[in-house]
Amino acid sequence: MEPTLDVGQRVLVSRVNYHFGEPDRGDVVVFHPPKGADGNTCGASHPPDEPCPRPTSQRSGVNFIKRVVAGPGDTIAIRQGHAVVNGKLQDEPFIAPCGSIGECTFPRPIKVPPHHFFMMGDNRGASDDSRFWGPVPKKWIIGQAFFTYWPVKRVGIL
Repeated sequence: MEPTLDVGQRVLVSRVNYHFGEPDRGDVVVFHPPKGADGNTCGASHPPDEPCPRPTSQRSGVNFIKRVVAGPGDTIAIRQGHAVVNGKLQDEPFIAPCGSIGECTFPRPIKVPPHHFFMMGDNRGASDDSRFWGPVPKKWIIGQAFFTYWPVKRVGIL
């Protein structure tokens, strides 16, 4: 999640927000990724110019922190690391430049399944995220990160 969060930075997470509503685009969330996310395992075969359309059926036991970039029913493609949601290039001033590596562009859009969210890290050139292992079911989302408390020099609202 660099540059938004530094490695080792600590955050507070609200576990109740999403019991009353859905995550919004731009929310920074903590969640369980699909099993196999550490090896970028997708739950469906797909063309190389398309993000992973479906996660594996089991969740991992680890926690990830990423940003919600698309929700249920949205179409998403990736252009030079930027999300293109429902055909519109998103304004994402918080991301680190992606560079020219192949993982930065997936021009063929996919549709996010019902009750799933597409997650991406802010360091798009070095993030393992939904591009590679698919959208995350809402039931795997732990909560919304909203405040950083460590290190002291980075204390603040996300």
